[in-house]
Amino acid sequence: MPFIVENIGTIVVAVILIAIVALIVWSMRKDKKNGKTCSGCSGCSGCSGCSHGGQ
Repeated sequence: MPFIVENIGTIVVAVILIAIVALIVWSMRKDKKNGKTCSGCSGCSGCSGCSHGGQ
């Protein structure tokens, strides 16, 4: 128990950072699943299969 009390600030910051990273990863996966990303393109205007491209 003394370990937790002595390091509560570090623990809280770590939990917040882990939550932020988890939300970013979740959002990226959701966007990819919904076709909102253009993975593998060097530029969306040249990507024929991309929903963001100028078709």
